[in-house]
Amino acid sequence: MLSVRGACKTFHSGTPDERRALVEVDLTLAEGDFCIVIGSNGAGKSTLLNAVAGKQKLDSGKIVIDGKDVTALPVHQRARFIARVFQDPMVGTAPTMTVAENLLLAELRGKRTRLIPGLTAERRRAYCERLASLALDLEERLDAPVGLLSGGQRQSLALLMAVSTRPRLLLLDEHIAALDPRTADAVMHTTVEAIARHRLTVMMVTHNMTHAVAYGDRLVMMDQGKIHLEIGGAEKRRATVESLIDRFHVKTDRIVLQA
Repeated sequence: MLSVRGACKTFHSGTPDERRALVEVDLTLAEGDFCIVIGSNGAGKSTLLNAVAGKQKLDSGKIVIDGKDVTALPVHQRARFIARVFQDPMVGTAPTMTVAENLLLAELRGKRTRLIPGLTAERRRAYCERLASLALDLEERLDAPVGLLSGGQRQSLALLMAVSTRPRLLLLDEHIAALDPRTADAVMHTTVEAIARHRLTVMMVTHNMTHAVAYGDRLVMMDQGKIHLEIGGAEKRRATVESLIDRFHVKTDRIVLQA
């Protein structure tokens, strides 16, 4: 489903601030893989996600998604088969538009649009059913501006929008980091259910080491732009926070540990 080959990216090249964000990164995900990406600040995690999404152009290397070379494609063209949920609940939704209007935008993402009826009664019924699955009473707020929602409600909506078109690849960029622990757990529960229901291929960047060992069937640990550890299967299921740190041979303060 995803093949990254020889991905390189250097910021501020040739200056005193030069930083090698990606150094010959190779990564392959099969269809249905749920890959967790962890590492210290500046390890290259978000740069890798940005490169896959098309937001960050590589200096060299190749990215193939579902058999298609997307290396040169911009973000809006990759939106046909990639969806992303960001860390900030304010990103990924239009705050002045209603819940229903945001869901309609998500439904049309990456498609060739034409003049058609928008929020039909059929669409509104479908949106209510989807929102009811979140158990946040959002189906009662279909016509409320998204800017009035709580952070957890908005992030849950962003997740629902991202999976509504069943993307070939879902990117989760620390999507629960800005939420309080209780809300984060609820959104994570919704995330896992959505991934299983739609059988999605997923890359999830997180600083939460507990979540890193609890979720996903693949784990990649990055540092200084390189992948230093990659595990899956039974080895991933046996992993603990302590074993990951021991195997990576780093001090605990290199990685932000969260309960």
